[in-house]
Amino acid sequence: MDPVTQGALGAILPQSIKNKWFKNHKYYVALAGFFGMVGGLSADLDVFISSDTDPLLFLHYHRQFTHSLIFVPFGGLIVALLMHWALGRRCQLKFFQTVLLCSLGYATHALLDTATSYGTMLLWPFTETRYSLNIISIVDPLFTIPLLLSVAISAIYTKPIIARIGLAWVLIYLFAGFVQHQGALQIAKNLAISRGHVPIRFEIKPSFGNILVWKSVYQTNDKFFIDAMRVGIAPQIYEGSSVSKLNPTEDFPWLIPHSQQAQDVGRFNHFSDGFSALDPENPNRVIDVRYSFVPNEVSSLFSIELKPGADLTMHVKYKTNHIQARKKLSHLWDMMID
Repeated sequence: MDPVTQGALGAILPQSIKNKWFKNHKYYVALAGFFGMVGGLSADLDVFISSDTDPLLFLHYHRQFTHSLIFVPFGGLIVALLMHWALGRRCQLKFFQTVLLCSLGYATHALLDTATSYGTMLLWPFTETRYSLNIISIVDPLFTIPLLLSVAISAIYTKPIIARIGLAWVLIYLFAGFVQHQGALQIAKNLAISRGHVPIRFEIKPSFGNILVWKSVYQTNDKFFIDAMRVGIAPQIYEGSSVSKLNPTEDFPWLIPHSQQAQDVGRFNHFSDGFSALDPENPNRVIDVRYSFVPNEVSSLFSIELKPGADLTMHVKYKTNHIQARKKLSHLWDMMID
């Protein structure tokens, strides 16, 4: 999820600890929040694992070992060592207190990421399966703003009870996301039945910044069908389009199987969990159909682009589509208020 929300959730869990743990410190709630915030942000330091020559390296390592449940004690300890040396000892915190605060903050990160759409390797190194509940967007102001207010008020007035109220809001909102997800799934299933389709699998995820409008992708034998639906009061279906499932042999007959580009296509397809297709606007571009700013469109937020005739050792190019996404904000807004 976005860094602001990750930091806020990392802060609020340590803030909710009972006073007796830090009865020797006047500003313990503010300190707990700060140490937890640093812990909550630290798991995303994996974004610095990148390569100038391999554009897909970060896809493999992001939300990998730093987000694993088994790594939480180690990640919390590493952060605590740095924080205690830099600040904890100067604030008269005992080392175990610093470890506790940083570890609690660190632990929230992977759990919140699992609630979003991109998938988190919670059980690494035992499996590289990416777990995803798809119940909240990676950015959601209605989730984040009350959380931030709870963190600030709890710190200013030294009231752990406010932090606990903020935690309650987190659980309530995530449960609401789960209910909305189930509603969207049922609408998608009914839509597929009305078309005479027998889907192999469904992928349901919230659209950007809300849990009101949802994106549906379902797969038949060789096609993906992309639609959107508003769930709740006055439900509405926004039918989209379909696109053929990626078939590298047929789609890229010129691609040499053992070339680096062929390997990169396989890596990207693995990351997309098989939800890969050719970009309808570019026959040399592969997209992940699960992600688009307007939920009933095929236009992907990111893709890879191949180059026919490239050297055997040449990588694909990784492309993003965020500028176009910002231009389409009004389309998404119309779906939310229509």
